[in-house]
Amino acid sequence: MKGIKPLLVLKTYALFLALPYTIALTIVSLMHLGKLPDVGVSFGDKIFHFLAYGLFTLLWFWVFYFKYENTIGKALLYATILAIVFGMLIEILQGTLTSKRSFDIYDAVANSLGALLMCSIIYFKSKIEVKY
Repeated sequence: MKGIKPLLVLKTYALFLALPYTIALTIVSLMHLGKLPDVGVSFGDKIFHFLAYGLFTLLWFWVFYFKYENTIGKALLYATILAIVFGMLIEILQGTLTSKRSFDIYDAVANSLGALLMCSIIYFKSKIEVKY
C-alpha cells in the first residue's frame, strides 16, 4: 500500500468493511451458538456487545464521513443512531424470531453504551488540535 493515502483507502473501502461486518454481526446475533466456553468473566457477553457495537459505530462513521462526505457531526450522529437502532432491532428479533435466543435489555444497554463511547472518542479526537 506504499504511496496510497489512508483517506483514499477509507473512502474506497469503508462500505466494503461496514457491510460484511454488519451481516456477520446480524448472523452471529440471530443464530444459536450452542454452549460457548466460559471466559471466566461473569459479564463477558456484555463486554462483547459493548466492543462489537463500538466497532460497528466506527465502521459506519467511516462510511458516512469518508464515503458520503458528511461533516464529522452528521457522520457521528448517523452512525450512532444507526448502531443504537440496529442493536435494539437485533434484540427484538432475538426475542421474536429465534427460539434459542431472547431479548435482553442489558445487551441492548451494552450495545448502546459501546456506540456512545465510540461516538465520544471520535468526537473528542476530532477536537484535538495537533500543532507541528
